[in-house]
Amino acid sequence: MIHILVTGGAGNIGSSLVKKLSENNNYCIVVVDSLLTGQKAKIPTNENVIFIRGNVNNYHDISAIFHKFHFDYVFHLAAVVGVQRTLNNPLWVLEDIKGFENILNLSKNTHVKKVYFSSSSEVYGEPFEIPQNEHTTPLNSKLPYAIVKNVGEAYLKSYQQEFDLNYTIFRFFNTYGPNQSKDFVIPKFINLALKNKDLTIYGDGLQTRTFCYIDDTIDTILKIHSNNLINNDVINIGNDVEYTMVELAELIIKLTKSSSKIVHLPALKEGDMNRRCPDIKKMKAILERDLVRVEEGIEKYIKFMN
Repeated sequence: MIHILVTGGAGNIGSSLVKKLSENNNYCIVVVDSLLTGQKAKIPTNENVIFIRGNVNNYHDISAIFHKFHFDYVFHLAAVVGVQRTLNNPLWVLEDIKGFENILNLSKNTHVKKVYFSSSSEVYGEPFEIPQNEHTTPLNSKLPYAIVKNVGEAYLKSYQQEFDLNYTIFRFFNTYGPNQSKDFVIPKFINLALKNKDLTIYGDGLQTRTFCYIDDTIDTILKIHSNNLINNDVINIGNDVEYTMVELAELIIKLTKSSSKIVHLPALKEGDMNRRCPDIKKMKAILERDLVRVEEGIEKYIKFMN
C-alpha cells in the first residue's frame, strides 16, 4: 500500500486530486485540512481516503500524522488562497511559512520520496515577458501571498540540495471547476448571471487572465506523478488563451442566457495585475491532448449548477 498525504485536500484542486487518486486501490490517501476555506463535503468518501482535521502550520498536529502513516508522497496544497483574502489577512499568509518547515522537516526525516508543492502564478508579479516562462520570467511580486509562495519554492530547493529530498513545484494559473470556492471570479460570475444580477468588474476590465479547467490541472499532475516527471523542477499549470475580464463577463452572460449587466467598480489599489499568460509548453507535452476550452469549461460548470 502506498501512503499519500494531501494537505489542503478539502479545497478545489486538493479535493479533485484526492478523488482521482482514490480510484487506485493501491493508494491510501490521508487528507489534512483545517477547513479554514475548504469544505469537508468536497472530499470523497472512498474507503481508502482518511480525513483528519488539522493545521499543517501546527507542528504537533502534523507530526503525529506523519509518524502514524509513514507517507511515500506528499502533495502540499494547504494555503490561504485568494488575492483579496490574503491582502486582508497578511498574518494568515505568513503562518504558511511554518507549514513549509513542518512538512519538509517531517518529510526528510520519514523518508518521503517526493514532495509536490502548490505555488502560484502570483509569484511572477507584473509580467516582464508574455508568455511567462518558468525559468526566464523574474519572480517579482511584492504581495505577501506571492512572497510566501516564493519562500516555499526556495525551501524546496534548499532541502533538495541539503537532504536530497525530491520535489516538483506546480505554479497554478486560475484553476476553476465545480469545487472552486464561490468567491473566485468564474463561479462568482456564473452564480450572479444565473440570478440575472449585475456582474461587477474592478477598473476598466481590460486586465487579462487565463483559466484552466480542473480536469486539465489534475490530469497533468497525475501524469507527472505516475511517470516521475519534472523532478526538482517547476512547471506552469494553466491555459494559454487570454481573456479580459470584460470578455469573460460577456461570455458568461451569453452562455447563461442572462439579463445581467456589467458594472465597473474603482480599480483595486494593489494585487490586480494587468496581464497573466503562462508558457505551458511543458504542460502540453505531458498532457498530450487539447486543453478544455473556456467556453466548454463554463458550460460544464453551468450544467453542474443546474
